[in-house]
Order: sequence, then C-alpha cells, then structure tokens
Amino acid sequence: MIKQQQMVDVLLVEDDPGDVLMTREAFEDYKIANRLSVVSDGVSALEFVRKQGEYADAPTPDLILLDLNLPRMDGREVLAALKDDPELRSIPVVVLTTSEAEEDILRSYSLYANAYVTKPVDFDRFINVVRSIDEFFVSVVRLPGR
Repeated sequence: MIKQQQMVDVLLVEDDPGDVLMTREAFEDYKIANRLSVVSDGVSALEFVRKQGEYADAPTPDLILLDLNLPRMDGREVLAALKDDPELRSIPVVVLTTSEAEEDILRSYSLYANAYVTKPVDFDRFINVVRSIDEFFVSVVRLPGR
C-alpha cells in the first residue's frame, strides 16, 4: 500500500541566508510540495509557533528544522521552550546545524530533539540531506495530527 503524501508545513529557523536559499532550492529542485516558512532568529521562531504578533495567521508547523546558532535566542533555548510547552512539544524538531560538537549533540537530544543532522558544506550533499529529512518525515513517519 502506498501512503498518499499530504502537504506538510515546515518551519526553517535559520539565520544564514545561504542555507535558507539552499533549503528553498532543495524544496524546489525535488518538487517537494511542502510549505516552507522561514524565520531568522529564536525569538521569531517562538512567536511563529505561538502565533504572536506578525505571525498571528502563521500555519502551525508539522516539522521544525532548527539551527543552533541563532541571534536573539539560540536554538538550544528554542528547543527547550518548545519541548517545555504542552501545546508545542509534539511538533518534531530536527536540529540542522554546522556544529559537530558532541556536547551540542548530547544537549539537543537531552532537550528532546527528534533528530540531529550536521549540515554538509557541499551544495549537492546539503540538497540530499534536506531531501532525506523530507522523505523520512513526510513519507515514512506519521506526524501528530495526521
């Protein structure tokens, strides 16, 4: 039985314009039909998921791709806030970051990240990583509320 794919709302929390562009291109190149929303700092990420201020009409993300090194509030603090909130904790969070530090990996999982992925520097490998995340969380995993 083939599972019919549904459109998934993905929130990318990333402050590097180059990584945002590559992620958008990955979604476009592989015809990923999911809606990608982008915020560039941790404070905006929490406002987005809580539908505050300019994000009052934002879609509730089905999946969050979270960088750790963010301005205003880092990704670790965002992850802790998300997983501490009963309304938000069920949203899967994939940490997508350049850090390969063991302490970042351990801390992210201790804060209940659903996955930790180190961003490849190479464009083609980056595209493949984003595609793999999408395929896994959209085609394989059953997301909450679906």
